[in-house]
Amino acid sequence: MKIQEMDQQYIAGTYRRVPLTLTEGHGSYVTAEDGKQYIDLGSGIAVNTFGSSDPGWLEAVTAQLQKLQHTSNYYYTEPMAKLAALLCEKTGMSKVFFSNSGAEANECAIKAARKYSFDKYGEGRKTIITLRDSFHGRTVTTLAATGQDHFHTMFGPFTEGFKYVPAGDKAALAEAVDDTCCAIMMELIQGEGGVNVLTQDYVDYVVALAKEKDLLIVIDEVQTGNGRTGQLYAFMHYGFQPDIMSTAKGLSGGLPLGATLFSEKTQNVLVPGTHGSTFGGNPVCAAGAVYVLEHLDEQLLSEVAEKGQYICNELSALDGVEEVTGMGLMIGIKLKKNLAETMAACRDKGVLVLTAHDKMRLLPPLNIPFDVLKEAVEIIKEVINA
Repeated sequence: MKIQEMDQQYIAGTYRRVPLTLTEGHGSYVTAEDGKQYIDLGSGIAVNTFGSSDPGWLEAVTAQLQKLQHTSNYYYTEPMAKLAALLCEKTGMSKVFFSNSGAEANECAIKAARKYSFDKYGEGRKTIITLRDSFHGRTVTTLAATGQDHFHTMFGPFTEGFKYVPAGDKAALAEAVDDTCCAIMMELIQGEGGVNVLTQDYVDYVVALAKEKDLLIVIDEVQTGNGRTGQLYAFMHYGFQPDIMSTAKGLSGGLPLGATLFSEKTQNVLVPGTHGSTFGGNPVCAAGAVYVLEHLDEQLLSEVAEKGQYICNELSALDGVEEVTGMGLMIGIKLKKNLAETMAACRDKGVLVLTAHDKMRLLPPLNIPFDVLKEAVEIIKEVINA
């Protein structure tokens, strides 16, 4: 039985797969079963930070795999402790909880925000404000946190205690805040929602309002984190410190790992018995993440910003492009022509791209060579201009 037929027969039909079976990858290229190579501008949706089969990453992961692939969180392991130290030292946060995914990291953030408020104020202060067009995950609670109505169907009843306001609307946010609220949760760049970048002015207002009302600021860096925007984490562009921050995707460079970080203010909110994860902080995944964080240096982050600016300059000048949004190597392109057809044409010419709402989305490996990136951009330009 062919791979695609086997997949369709035995795997739940939750994905609209494209008719392409990938068999291997090296750097910024992936190869299909027919031997055709593609430039991968999706990176597994911002997961393969250094592309496929990065030699140093492979060495770090394999070395740990040969020592200890897993142990329960009743015991200490070096990779987890080292990773937590790196995350805190590089972000100014104080403590970390490890999980397996972005949704789990956000679930932890939501629980912790509500417990912090409960510990300080008691019952009745549990509402979390999120932004319209946000996306925070696919568990029942993180779907409830997601500010898109079409996600709030079929799986009810959803977790209560969320309000939604339009991004950038200060008046709506101020009106939403009342004495039931404990936190404001937001992506600084809304990835799945359309690669929408929050303005500095709006973020400054959120920070000031949260301070005035004693609300926690919870930042979802699942997609924006780990160098994707040209800073290690997107909040660093905006000049403030979150109270709680979640991240995942590119953290371990291709292995499942989520993290929820806590500031000095919130570092002691979780105590034994309040949260847990069987696989969270798995030593192999943690070893991969240590490698990633140790290699996201200032030079690479500067190159990420430079490459992102190159993409924006090249594509925003095209007649067939309405708008280019994003930051670093997290780019959204609003096209004047059919998006699905454009994606298919790019794929036919050897470039893999993604979508985000009504935009083409580009999330290349952060270390994609400039000549490879330029080749891919020229193909995209050719398709758009056709």
